[in-house]
Amino acid sequence: MENAQDKSKLKFGLVGKDISYSFSRGYFKDKFDSENLPNSYVNFDLQSIDELSEIIKKTSNLKGLNVTIPYKEQVIPLLDKLNKKARDIGAVNTIRITKKKKLVGYNTDFYGFKNSIKPHLKSHHKKALILGTGGASKAIAYALKKLKIKYDFVSRSQKENVTFLYSDLSEKIISDYTIIINCTPIGTFPKVNACPDIPYDAITKEHILYDLIYNPEQTKFLHCGQLKGATTINGLEMLSLQAKKSWEIWNKS
Repeated sequence: MENAQDKSKLKFGLVGKDISYSFSRGYFKDKFDSENLPNSYVNFDLQSIDELSEIIKKTSNLKGLNVTIPYKEQVIPLLDKLNKKARDIGAVNTIRITKKKKLVGYNTDFYGFKNSIKPHLKSHHKKALILGTGGASKAIAYALKKLKIKYDFVSRSQKENVTFLYSDLSEKIISDYTIIINCTPIGTFPKVNACPDIPYDAITKEHILYDLIYNPEQTKFLHCGQLKGATTINGLEMLSLQAKKSWEIWNKS
């Protein structure tokens, strides 16, 4: 009986910064309501990732966490164990908390991205541009590698693994790369009139423009792609798939 009671009080949450609204909280609240689970899901809005240890200590029955910007890489040194895929990717977005309060890191972003883009891929989709170099972009690169799609990173500044600066991007380059993925926060609500600075005139109906942002549903980046006849995908299905995967991980015995 005690076990059932324990199970009825499970807590989950999202670790991030400036996350007053989050997809995860809404998703899991709906899930718990529809399945009559008395679990709760809270946003842990941290000014620094160092605050995490205190939260783990103070929150009873905490079973799992999602991790979002800007902590997907910063959280790694605080974990007790890393799943192999998360280690290969170099970023964590899901943490399972064991009975002994050990923290195990996973990455479900790559799963969400891979399975949401797959149905749209055609034989000419051989090369991708990844806009941004944060934690999410690492999961995207890992998924593209699994899909056997060549990719290059685009950044505002020169750093390791970056092939192009935004200022390098020409219409020729855009024509060559028929998948373009925005992994930056540019265009997120409330700054909905902003978009990555790329030569949109070179976009064609052969292109896929994928934006990890889901609020707004259609970013300016996607709108510019749609005007040129490209296939456009926002981050909603990826988030939904990665959340489902997180739930499976948290419920491992």
